[in-house]
Amino acid sequence: MTPRFSSWWTRCLLALAALLLLLAAAAMAAGWWLDSTDFRSRVERQASSALGVTVTLEGLQLAVWPLPGVALRGFILHSNPPLTLDRAEARPAWASLLQGRPEIASLSLQGVVLPQAGVRDLLQKLEQHNKARKGLPADLPENPGFSLALQRLQLDGVRWQSLDGWSSTVAGEVRLSATLQADSADLQVKEGRWQGARLRLQRDEAAMPVPASPIDGAWQLALDIGGGTVRGPLRIQTTGPTAQAAARSVGLAASLQIRDVSVEALTVHRTLGGKLEADVQLSAQAREPGLLAQALRSQTRFTVRDAVLNGIDLAKAVRTVGLSRGGQTRLETLTGQVATQDSVQGRAVQITQLQARSGLLAASGQASISASQQLAGRISVDLPGGMVGVPLVLGGTVAAPEVTLTRGAMLGAAVGTVVMPGVGTGAGAKLGDRLGEGLKGFFGKNTKNGAGINCFY
Repeated sequence: MTPRFSSWWTRCLLALAALLLLLAAAAMAAGWWLDSTDFRSRVERQASSALGVTVTLEGLQLAVWPLPGVALRGFILHSNPPLTLDRAEARPAWASLLQGRPEIASLSLQGVVLPQAGVRDLLQKLEQHNKARKGLPADLPENPGFSLALQRLQLDGVRWQSLDGWSSTVAGEVRLSATLQADSADLQVKEGRWQGARLRLQRDEAAMPVPASPIDGAWQLALDIGGGTVRGPLRIQTTGPTAQAAARSVGLAASLQIRDVSVEALTVHRTLGGKLEADVQLSAQAREPGLLAQALRSQTRFTVRDAVLNGIDLAKAVRTVGLSRGGQTRLETLTGQVATQDSVQGRAVQITQLQARSGLLAASGQASISASQQLAGRISVDLPGGMVGVPLVLGGTVAAPEVTLTRGAMLGAAVGTVVMPGVGTGAGAKLGDRLGEGLKGFFGKNTKNGAGINCFY
């Protein structure tokens, strides 16, 4: 190596070392500034002012690998209960860094806890905040020095806590378009309810080539759960204002096919088991996207094969002519229609056209489940030996169901047993139920002293 070349190489190394030291010093200074109390307090004030909810932040720091970025720690939205985030990392694209105009292209969220009650409280506070700010000049935030061109959202440990007490922890990735719409998603439930389920979404541009707003879109949904599949199109679209609607609203529609899914995988309570096949129509209309869940409605036609009713023994309830709790009823098929409606209070369910069949039993009827999980309904049961159309009342809760004969049916069954032992029990129950219903309609449900004719039904 010649002296001239050696000298040139030494100067290059020294220049590179100086540049690295300069970059390290700049990174240290930026990190110190980001994690300073003054900067952190400024971020908390601006976020709290924008959302109308108190925001606290444990700290910010500079992340350098695999790309330079900013990491946020201990972010808390003080709703009731609070929404928390352990860590978020935002990283720009290389090209934007070289051009001196950083664009956030990747965002990673870790350790997120989202209580449903807290999300609902936050949405209510945001709505109140927006109403209070209406007509006032907008607060102009300081220029952050970067723009948002998010292409990839990584989720690691995002936990949803429902009002019913169950939770699910999700991990996966969402790919976004230039307008921040979800092009695709691949999410998996790691812990809690629906553990092992995998959801995939793929944008269907043919169904909605030009979205009217950033939240609009059409996707094909594929869900693997409970040993079976859920498939179908999903659509979100903003409408209005129109002659019929003075304000804009957002609607959701989906048409899903459920095939060979274990019922136990879909429900918290194990009242019903078997393999489910169903066609589901979902719809919702709300003022804003955050309220869609509360406005959700569904219409479902279903068939459960090799069904098992846990907590109910229909045959025993008929034969013993009394209240029945516990036990089990095995069925070859259970079919019917389900309509649901979500609200702030919870989900109400109406089940109609129920038909159940097994080798020795047939039943039909209808039922309802209130938002508080209370059961109500009537079932007509046929058993061998002349017990045809025996009426049962469904009660209790989803977790602890119970069935009993109506009061009129109990009296009729007792009379029928005396007149025609064995054969007369079912016929008497059916006649007694009809008699009780007829008297109820004739005399009215209540008497002055709250007793009287009520004993028959």
